[in-house]
Amino acid sequence: MADSAFHSPFAEHSACEHPTRDGQIQVRLHAHTLPSVTLISTWPSGTAALCAVLEKALGATDMFPLPGATGQTAPCPLGLLMRSGPHEFMLIGDAAINQMGVLRGRIPPEIGSVLDLSHARCRVHVEGPKAVAALGKLFALDFRDHAFVVGTLQLSGHHHVPCSLHRLGEDRFDLYLLSTYAHGQLETLLDAALQYGVALTTGQ
Repeated sequence: MADSAFHSPFAEHSACEHPTRDGQIQVRLHAHTLPSVTLISTWPSGTAALCAVLEKALGATDMFPLPGATGQTAPCPLGLLMRSGPHEFMLIGDAAINQMGVLRGRIPPEIGSVLDLSHARCRVHVEGPKAVAALGKLFALDFRDHAFVVGTLQLSGHHHVPCSLHRLGEDRFDLYLLSTYAHGQLETLLDAALQYGVALTTGQ
């Protein structure tokens, strides 16, 4: 779980607005740290066993099935569960819930590993009528609706730095960044959106 001693990579970025000449703000960014990020992973031969244990731990049902393929996501009692790889899941959780304790108590080492990445990941929310145009400058992705479906996760990157993009709506995205590079990545996002008018807020 993230704690108050953690230094946000966005601390040196101040809230700002850079409208276009005609006063428009068409891209809005909100950069913040995450209260809880947990990586749940196994090896190829252990995937079926991990999924079975995880279903029980998270109370999976027909209304909430586990994400079955890389890029799929699902809400669950502990937060947002994302299938970040063939043999791994990323759980973005609520600070009020000790998800590490819950999962480590249900997933034994012979089934898989549960790793706290709360200090290693952060998030930038991107929205606005020109959000896709700004992101398209940085990520080699097909942003058409049929190629990047709302609710799915794309694993990508820009300038050789990895990033995961979760599409929340037609022009709304959550970007999950490595904390080490997040300061510079936000700076690059601001620059890419500048021509459309951009506003930044930071914090929780």
